[in-house]
Amino acid sequence: MEKSASVMKSMQSLVKVQEISHVMQDMSREMMKAGIIEEMIEETLDDQLDTDDQLEEEAQQEVDKVLWELTAGQLGAAPAALTDTLPSVGEASAAPPVATAVDEDEDISEMQQRLQALR
Repeated sequence: MEKSASVMKSMQSLVKVQEISHVMQDMSREMMKAGIIEEMIEETLDDQLDTDDQLEEEAQQEVDKVLWELTAGQLGAAPAALTDTLPSVGEASAAPPVATAVDEDEDISEMQQRLQALR
């Protein structure tokens, strides 16, 4: 017990409880300020990102409006593009080159002649 008491006295003389208390309070205040600043930055960034999304939506609406006016409403009657069925990169490179319109017309006329011959 005697040694414990002497150790405690030595520790009290080495460690200034008042100073540690002040340092801890200052640290607490600074951490609170940092938290508030961090929260403000996050809110600002979130607001900016939301604004960018809104600008994109407004721009898309304007583009749609102009296209609608240019096509006299025919664009709305067109079927939606099927982006789900696009070939992958491997399939696209393996596919034969796209024929020109002239080649397609010749193929169609050949097929029609064969059909007539079969009848």
